[in-house]
Order: sequence, then structure tokens, then C-alpha cells
Amino acid sequence: MTDASPTSAEAPVPGEALVSLEDVSKYYGNIRALEGVSLEAHAGEVTCVLGDNGAGKSTLIKIIAGLHQHDAGTFRIEGEEVRLTKPREALDRGIATVYQDLAVVPLMPVWRNFFLGSEPTKGAGPFKRMDVEFMRRTTREELLRMGIDLRDVDQPIGTLSGGERQCVAIARAVYFGAKVLVLDEPTAALGVKQSGVVLKYVAAARDAGLGVVLITHNPHHAYLVGDRFVLLKRGTMAGSFLKADIELDELTRQMAGGSELEELSHELERAPEPLHLGGEPTDKA
Repeated sequence: MTDASPTSAEAPVPGEALVSLEDVSKYYGNIRALEGVSLEAHAGEVTCVLGDNGAGKSTLIKIIAGLHQHDAGTFRIEGEEVRLTKPREALDRGIATVYQDLAVVPLMPVWRNFFLGSEPTKGAGPFKRMDVEFMRRTTREELLRMGIDLRDVDQPIGTLSGGERQCVAIARAVYFGAKVLVLDEPTAALGVKQSGVVLKYVAAARDAGLGVVLITHNPHHAYLVGDRFVLLKRGTMAGSFLKADIELDELTRQMAGGSELEELSHELERAPEPLHLGGEPTDKA
């Protein structure tokens, strides 16, 4: 009998945010990493956090994932105010974070990576061993449930494309009872086709009832799957919108800097060349 199984998640209270941050700030000495940032993640929705490098996205992820504590503001999980001290606490509360590097072992098979750190066992005493058949079967079934049809779960995960590896990580989080899925730039290093594959499974996680927090610098990807948008700029909030309240063009403009971009475009406009008629210019002084 297998003595490891996914955690069963309780149904969230309707209308209540699974995760909410209100005026959250984080400082490293005199360095302001985040100041006054608010967001909500609801079941069956995707909250997109957009910003360029240095905007504070990584710090925000670390607070939600329990790696860092916030210095000011309020962090709530399902209505309860919390101050997480380690990633295990976030996992125990149903928050799964998938980082860009994915923390996989490339030469290990897909099924081994799927259960890495949570391997089910069977037998007892000196006969206790990993339940390999259960892991193979479950990995195949859970990937199929998410619409991922791998021919061979015994192949090394390093042979999969970047998009496929992201999808395995998403399916793993769903299987182990995540209520909130935090995705750190899942499409950053992918081409158009593979990005589309990942966004498809982001939508599948949303439709499975998870609250998804999607960190990205790509407004086009965000708008395809997002329900809420939070814009960060130099550690502060530059805007917060529902999808019904903003069009893609405006989201892109805000993301690109809005009025600052317009000022820059005026500065970079090429001055018109003087028009010389009737031969060489006469002023040679």
C-alpha cells in the first residue's frame, strides 16, 4: 500500500481571495525593493503581475512563497493574516511556486521529477522501497488530465522542451493539492509555439479551480489568460486593473511606460534635413 498521497484541498469560501496582499512593503537596509503593493488571487482566476527587470517581481514572489517576510502591510491567505517564515509553510497552505529554473534533475526520468522530494513508498522495514509503478502510472494519468500526452514518462526530463517541462511542473503542483499556483516568467525563454503551450496549461490550471499568479513582462501573454493585472515599476504599483476595464493596447502602453515612452519618442525623432535646391549649399564659412 502506498503511504504517500496528495493533500486534499478544502473548498475556498466563495468570493474570498485565496491570497491577498495589501500595501505590502519590503526593504533591504536603505534599498526599497517593494512599497505599497496590493494584489488578490481568486480561485478560477489568473492575476498577472507585469513589470520590467528591477520592478520588484522577484521580491513579490519570494514574499508569497515564504522565502522572505514583508516589512509592512498585510498578507492574508484565505482571509487569515499570515507572516510566512519558510517555503514549507507556503506549501502547507496550498501555495506552490514554479520558478524559471524549475529545480528539475535533467537526467532523471519525468516520473522521478514529478515526485521529487515526495516519493511514495511501499513495504515495511528492510523491504520498504519506492513505489515506482505507482509513480509511473500516476505521472502519466496526471499529465493526461492536464492534456499533456507524453509517450514515455521514463524519458529524462531534460529531453523535453522548455514548454513541456513547465507543463510537468504545473501538473505536479495541481496533483499535490495546490490552491494557488505562482508562475515565475514561465514563457520568458520560450518561442511563440512553446509559449502558447504553456499558456494553454495555465488556463487549464485556472479552469481546475486554482488561483494563478502569473509573473511576466509580456503584456500579450498576460492578456490572453489574465483576469486581473497588477503593474509594478521600481518597486511600486503603477496600476491595477480588471480585464473588463482595460484593453490590450492600453495595457501595453502602461507596461511600456505610458507618457514616459511618448516623451522618449519625441526626443528620438529625427530632425528634418535642410533642403538644398540648385546645387551646392552656398554657406561654406
